[in-house]
Amino acid sequence: MNAVVSATVLALNGAPRVMVAAAAAIVALMLVTWVVSLLLRNASIVDIVWGLGFVITAWVVRLTVDGNDARQWLLTAMATIWGLRLSIYLFVRNHGNGEDFRYQAMRRKYGERFGVISLVTVFLLQGVIMWTVSLPLQLGQVRSTPGVGVLAIIGVVVWLVGLAFESIGDAQLAAFKRDPSNRGKVMDQGLWRYTRHPNYFGDACVWWGIALVAAESRLGAWGLIGAVVMTVFLRNVSGVTLLEKSLHKRREGYAEYVERTSPFVPRPPKR
Repeated sequence: MNAVVSATVLALNGAPRVMVAAAAAIVALMLVTWVVSLLLRNASIVDIVWGLGFVITAWVVRLTVDGNDARQWLLTAMATIWGLRLSIYLFVRNHGNGEDFRYQAMRRKYGERFGVISLVTVFLLQGVIMWTVSLPLQLGQVRSTPGVGVLAIIGVVVWLVGLAFESIGDAQLAAFKRDPSNRGKVMDQGLWRYTRHPNYFGDACVWWGIALVAAESRLGAWGLIGAVVMTVFLRNVSGVTLLEKSLHKRREGYAEYVERTSPFVPRPPKR
């Protein structure tokens, strides 16, 4: 009994330390990214840094606390593979395309105040979201018991499904856009036939997989909050909802595509 109490106290004592370390790393990353964005006059680089931020967070926590070695390496590997793939993909996709229209609109609206306003509403806000979403990477690495088991295996499977959806969806969309004859058309092939946003669905699955791996440590179950927040943002805030506002205006036939295709969870299209 005393051993159990001691282990619980030790785990709880480690949690604030990793949460503060993760917050410090994220704030530092966002401040540096903000300064670079001012020099380049391009706030879009925050999108590229998004995936990289989770990689840095996972490694900072890994080096800050001694938990279950297998689970720590598993969570760190899952975050690293996902985050690096996403950041590299976005860098290649965005390179040479200038600033995203969202930030251009903000720049026109706020003028000389854009720099300070973007620090709060873009960079630090994304930092707060990043810290919240990364809770499974933080709390899942604290406890040394129990070991990696069935729940972690299920989590890895969900993560693999998500990574496949996101990677394949991104590759299919990139190939579609490279064909000049598709300019202005709606992408409704491959995975995009079954969901209007296979990349966002995959993203959500990745974080539910990571959260399940973390949840096996019991303390890491609080990390499920991160998966919920990521899913809500992707489905209802900055992902599907925000993107589709512009797609309805920019893509002929998009309304018909919406009518027949699931917005998020894949399913056969309506006839």
